[in-house]
Amino acid sequence: MYKRVLLKLSGEQLAGQFDGGIDPNVAGWIANEVKKATATDTQVVIMVGGGNFVRGAQIAGHGIRRVTADHMGMLGTIINALALTDIFEAHGLATRCLTNIFAEQVAEPFVHRLANKHLEKGRVVIVAGGIGRPYLTTDTAAVSLALELDCEVVLKATKVDGVYDKDPTQYDDAVKIEKLSYQQAVQDEDIKIMDKAAMGLAMEHKMPIVIFDSMQEGSLGRATAGELVGTIIS
Repeated sequence: MYKRVLLKLSGEQLAGQFDGGIDPNVAGWIANEVKKATATDTQVVIMVGGGNFVRGAQIAGHGIRRVTADHMGMLGTIINALALTDIFEAHGLATRCLTNIFAEQVAEPFVHRLANKHLEKGRVVIVAGGIGRPYLTTDTAAVSLALELDCEVVLKATKVDGVYDKDPTQYDDAVKIEKLSYQQAVQDEDIKIMDKAAMGLAMEHKMPIVIFDSMQEGSLGRATAGELVGTIIS
């Protein structure tokens, strides 16, 4: 059983059945899954992406500088974090929204001690704004945040139930890999489930990463209980 975990959610997941924006049914599902996990006294930190609104690396160009594009992406993560905070609280889950981007009218600034205090009081902490700097993805921000807040594992929620030797949506004979070393994950160009900078940071500090399907009922609870769910990179 893990005492404190970092859950990484992508913006694309939050879009659910829509092309963009937030699917409240998906957000509600995630709230209930997190609620089950916290019922066993596991503290949950969430780092949320913003790809359902804007992806900085994709819109850079045509007059938009990469730094500006990344800032736009960070603002998208704040929209997601605010929505999730309200939906979580509507499901009876005490939640606080903190951000690494200055936005004090809508969220608390991320401060290490403040985040710890919320977690120790049993609240879910949702962090927006990535790492607050351009050229770094929310995957890298998630690993950095997990290290900063003494989380024991990073749980990376995806649309598939782990890492495969090839794309399972395209190949019926794709084989699931239950355990991977950091070295394999960093060196294998076919493994694109998490960016290499994030993998490298996790490897340097020996932070385990679990890749799992968050839309499988009970999978988050099993992962926080320490069961082998999806693929573990360690």
